[in-house]
Amino acid sequence: MTYPKRMLVENLAWSDEINNRDPAYFRRLASNQQPNVLWIGCSDSRVPEAITRAMPGEIFVHRNIANLVADNDDNLTSVLEYAVTALQVEHVIVCGHHCCGGVQAALRPPVPELPNVNRRIGGIRRLCALHTTELRELPSFEARVDRLAELNVLAQVQALHAMPLIQSARRPVQIHGWIFSMLEGRLKTLTDTPWTANRNAATEAAMG
Repeated sequence: MTYPKRMLVENLAWSDEINNRDPAYFRRLASNQQPNVLWIGCSDSRVPEAITRAMPGEIFVHRNIANLVADNDDNLTSVLEYAVTALQVEHVIVCGHHCCGGVQAALRPPVPELPNVNRRIGGIRRLCALHTTELRELPSFEARVDRLAELNVLAQVQALHAMPLIQSARRPVQIHGWIFSMLEGRLKTLTDTPWTANRNAATEAAMG
């Protein structure tokens, strides 16, 4: 059995299980979606939203190589626009992960056979250059990859802060930076407190 055929078989088993447990589940799912969260994650197959035990309909998703945010990325901005304006999500989570292949590539010389990937991760290479001293002090390549993955998440959170779509959101949007520790299977927060768009000046001053 090929893997795609196995996927179809597993889908039958999954849908039957859901139907047996809750016969009205798929009718409710088809009627509407009201996710509370937009998840901006990496395309890596090892980091699906399933690590949060989320069910269909709970998370609106955008995934790309190394969970990057750029205002010239029409795919990302269209997802963000729909999430914030139409779905009015309350939270945007940028989730990176340790052992990230995109980050590893940014720490190595460009691969001629991967021109699109090379172009895509240019921002991570620049981020690496900004943190050269810190990264060089780490004991191994793996440690540098993991730290750069964390720095990358924080950079993408900052990029989201500055985007007009977030600044002009009709309702407050909290932005979170998370990292998935592959060796532990655990999510960790990188931002002490979520940043909230549309806070007034008094609130900003009070929060420092």
